[in-house]
Amino acid sequence: MTTGGTRSNMMAGVIFLAMMAFSAALVAGFFGRLHPAFDSFSHFRIHLSVLTALLALPLLASSYYRLQAAAGLLFAIACLATTASALPRLWPQQAVAKPADQTIYSLLQMNLRFNNPTPKKVLSLIGRTNPDVITLDEVSAMWTTELGYIASAYPYRILCDYPNGVFGVALLSRRPFATGTAPHCEPRGAMATATIDFGGISVDVAAIHLSWPWPKEQYWQIGELAEPLAALGETAIMAGDCNAVPWSAAVRRVAALGRLSVMASAGPTWIHRTLPDFLRRFAGLPIDQVFSKGGVTILSSARLEDTGSDHLPVLVEFTLKPDDKQPEHEHATALAASDLSTKPHG
Repeated sequence: MTTGGTRSNMMAGVIFLAMMAFSAALVAGFFGRLHPAFDSFSHFRIHLSVLTALLALPLLASSYYRLQAAAGLLFAIACLATTASALPRLWPQQAVAKPADQTIYSLLQMNLRFNNPTPKKVLSLIGRTNPDVITLDEVSAMWTTELGYIASAYPYRILCDYPNGVFGVALLSRRPFATGTAPHCEPRGAMATATIDFGGISVDVAAIHLSWPWPKEQYWQIGELAEPLAALGETAIMAGDCNAVPWSAAVRRVAALGRLSVMASAGPTWIHRTLPDFLRRFAGLPIDQVFSKGGVTILSSARLEDTGSDHLPVLVEFTLKPDDKQPEHEHATALAASDLSTKPHG
């Protein structure tokens, strides 16, 4: 065997080992319910699938690893298919017909970033989109002051402090709280809940912010929130930075505890601030989630422009069924337009 051939085989061996390592990480991500450590791999399923596929391609030309490469490529494609609803959309999407006989409401979900250098961009976006309700994460002391400037536009509000004064949540509404109800904060400021009156229909609205996955405290934090999640009313909508992707065991657990449906992802919303910002919409993680149940019908979701945070805002439009037309089954939350369940919105 020639020296060139030996080097080629050695290189193929290295690529094969790397492909197997990424494949093993992919497999681990499907066992998140067994231990949160496995679930941590699931958040990178898209990235691991792409890397596995890219490594498999050159091995298809190898006489030693052709069969393994083909299997690895098929496995990567299958794994990628499980994340289809959160992939960046590469083609125009047909607009969803909006009902003419129902009021359309909007919710704006934003991780503000506790030390955001451009808070006026946030306030400007709120003013332009004029959502009915706003769910906010990383509400620091700085944001308590900044949000005071829009108190007249959003007089119904609750701000929940986190122990470190950085990662609190907030819920702002243009519409009043339902008569006889009061908003409240859950343990350690990780969740805010209010019953809001939408033209005579009472809806539980919640803002949630979960910690980072294992080895951080996300798994235990979800357990702490089990009771308030279960207490959400029959018709509810909840949004927040879950620090978890929609197909993860963590998000599925949150949905199960609250008897909620997870909205098809709007697409990647976060990337580490040390990486180029333009990568966020294409290579980021879809960790800002919206949940709903009961008479809530999600019409659309869209990622908006950068406002100085490491997260992109998500604007959601929805309608509500009148109280006398609420679905009897708790899991009957509708996701309008069948393509919303299979295509991301951005």
